[in-house]
Amino acid sequence: MPSFYEFFAGGGMARAGLGSGWSCLLANDVDPVKAAAYEANWGSGEFRLADVRELSCADLPGRADLAWASFPCQDLSLAGPGAGLAGARSGTFHPFWRLIRGLAAEGRAPGVVVLENVCGALTSHGGRDFGAIASLFGEAGYQLGALVIDAALFTPQSRPRLFLIGTSLAIDPALLAPAPTPPFHTPGLQRAAERRPGLLWWRLPAPARRNRGLADILEETPAGVAWHSPAETRRLVSLMSGPSLARLDVARHAGRRVVGALYRRTRPDGKGGRRQRAEARFDDLAGCLRTPAGGSSRQVILVVEGETFRSRLISPRETARLMGLADDYVLPARYNIAYHLTGDGVVVDVVRHLANHLLEPLLAPGARAAA
Repeated sequence: MPSFYEFFAGGGMARAGLGSGWSCLLANDVDPVKAAAYEANWGSGEFRLADVRELSCADLPGRADLAWASFPCQDLSLAGPGAGLAGARSGTFHPFWRLIRGLAAEGRAPGVVVLENVCGALTSHGGRDFGAIASLFGEAGYQLGALVIDAALFTPQSRPRLFLIGTSLAIDPALLAPAPTPPFHTPGLQRAAERRPGLLWWRLPAPARRNRGLADILEETPAGVAWHSPAETRRLVSLMSGPSLARLDVARHAGRRVVGALYRRTRPDGKGGRRQRAEARFDDLAGCLRTPAGGSSRQVILVVEGETFRSRLISPRETARLMGLADDYVLPARYNIAYHLTGDGVVVDVVRHLANHLLEPLLAPGARAAA
C-alpha cells in the first residue's frame, strides 16, 4: 500500500481522493478549524496541527511514497495581491520544500511530490515563480511535469487548477506524451513550458463524460439556508450586467426549469467609481468556489421557471458535492466555516483520476525497484 504525507491538508480532500488504498503517515495544517474537520472525518492519529514552518523532518514518520501539498494560493491568484512566492501565504511553499530537502538528506525523500495551486502560478512575477519552483525540483533530483485540470470535467464546477508532479523514480514511457495535448496541456501551460526546457508532458486520459449538472447536486431542503424573499431576488436581478441579463432571458424561455449560479462582484461604473454587479451563468456549472471573506464571495443559486425566479445561497452540502465529497463527509456546523473549508480544497475526483492514471502507476512495485 503506498503511503503519503498531506501538507496544507485542510479537510483532507486529497486523502479522500487517494482513497483507502493509500496509507496516510502525516497530515498537517495550521488552521484549528480545518483540523477539527479533518479529525471529524479521518480521526486524529496522523494529524499534526502546526505551522509548516515549525515542522522538522523528525516530525515526519517513516518514508512516504508521496508528498502532497496544496499550498496557499492567495498570493499567486490573479485576484490576489500579486506577492507570489514572496507572500506570507503562498510563501509557505518554501518551508514545505525545506522539509523535502531535509528528507532527501536523510535518504527518506518521497518518490513523488505533487503541488496543487491556481493557474496564476504559471504567470506570477512574469513566470519567475514557476521557474523557481521548477528549478528547485530539478536541484532535488526530481523530473517535473505539469497538468492543468478543470474540475468541470468531473463535477459541475468551473475550477481549473495547476498540478505539478515531480518524481525521482524511473518513469514508464507509457506515462509520457510525446508532445503537449489537450485538455490537460493548456496553451498557458505550454507557454510556461517554453521558458522551462525539459518539462515532462504527462499522459493523462480524459475522463468519461460528466453526467451530473448543477441542478443534480441541489438539495431539496437545505439545512440552514433559506430562500430569498421575492424582493431580494428582484434586487439581485437588478444588479445583473447586460450579458448576464441576456443569459437570464434565454433561461426564461427554455420551457423548463433552469438552474444558474451567481456571484456579486464590484466593477467599474464607467464614471470613475465602482458599483456592485451580479454575474450569472446558466451553463449547468457553478462558478469556482471561493473562500468567503464577505457576502459577495458567497455563490447564489438562481432557479428560473419561466417568469418565476427563486434565489438562495448555495448550501454547504452543495459546495461539498461540487468538491466531490460524499454526503457522509462531516461538515462544520457554521455556514461560513463549512464554505471556507470546501472552497479552499482540492476536488476529490481530480485527485482520484491522477492517482489512478499517474501516481499509482509511477509507484508500482517495478517502478520503485528501478529507481
